[in-house]
Amino acid sequence: MAKLSVRDLDVKGKRVLVRVDFNVPVKEGKVTDDTRIKAALPTIQHVLKQGGKLVLVSHLGRPDGKPDPKYTLKPVAQRLQELLGKPVAFGEPQGDVTLLENVRYDAGEEKNDEALSKKLASYGDVYINDAFGTAHRAHSSTAGVTKFFKQSAAGFLIEKEIQYLGKVLSSPDKPFVTIMGGAKVSDKILVLEQIASKVDTILVGGGMAYTLLKAQGKPVGASKVEADKLDVAKKILSSARIVLPVDHVVADKMDAAAATQVVADVPDGKMGLDIGPKTIELFKAELAKAKTVLWNGPVGVFEMAPFAAGTKAIAECLASLKATTIVGGGDTAAAVEKFKVAEKMSHVSTGGGASLEFLEGKTLPGIAALTDR
Repeated sequence: MAKLSVRDLDVKGKRVLVRVDFNVPVKEGKVTDDTRIKAALPTIQHVLKQGGKLVLVSHLGRPDGKPDPKYTLKPVAQRLQELLGKPVAFGEPQGDVTLLENVRYDAGEEKNDEALSKKLASYGDVYINDAFGTAHRAHSSTAGVTKFFKQSAAGFLIEKEIQYLGKVLSSPDKPFVTIMGGAKVSDKILVLEQIASKVDTILVGGGMAYTLLKAQGKPVGASKVEADKLDVAKKILSSARIVLPVDHVVADKMDAAAATQVVADVPDGKMGLDIGPKTIELFKAELAKAKTVLWNGPVGVFEMAPFAAGTKAIAECLASLKATTIVGGGDTAAAVEKFKVAEKMSHVSTGGGASLEFLEGKTLPGIAALTDR
């Protein structure tokens, strides 16, 4: 990696300001999913082991630049304390580990305000960014703060993200298969353009498949189609080897109680809400050949049981492969967690929008701002 890493720093006796991504779901004062907190533990534990003191900074939700008890990080500090097995101070820096209150309580954070950057920098002697999920934002705690440090380094999580996602862009092991899902073609156009020349096969499911099928002249019924993207869809279809669904699970509405049927062509009045059993087998046969798989976007409305089979089958198939398997995007990460195969993936990106922008070939301000090696 071209940037300074946490492993390059001498942190003994130093205060280390670490930007983490603790934007986690909290219900009734309890953290309900601690995946992102656990993802930051290797960097936190490394700094402690090397004799540094930690001041952690994160956002939670969108409090609109002012204090809002709904978005306090206090429950996160409690959960971190449980996971670390040692005290975590909250608010004002003290002891070995402190978690500051939600940085977005200050309106200056999202404006990359210099005064806030300077205030945050006063809490540390060196800076580490380990929040890949916010690395695509030029905010005070991700970009502006680095101007006030001699050394700004990437944490282990960011290092891992760059390692896996970077290899996809530069030199993936072949055959390289990409699974693209989710609702919209427009969300994935730039990624598809970036990887089209590197990928061997693109499997397309989810809502975006219906815009591509429509572009081929296939019947899609009442499925969601981006009518203004049909020309783009035709261009995508001619730019790479694309495999589209050959059957569909349809219903007349997106509802867990709706009556479903499996069809080859989506009839009028019905919506395609999952890939069908023949498509599952078709996709699995393609994946069986792969040495590298990138999956971004579920292939059906997996949150509802009648439309979850396709995404579940893909998740389980990837878990069984002897290949590098990379899962990107919040919904896809949620899917592999739900189907209990996340730990069997080579890498589950914590990035959401950041992983998409990285794969689009964009510069991420939070990474660009770190010290070069």
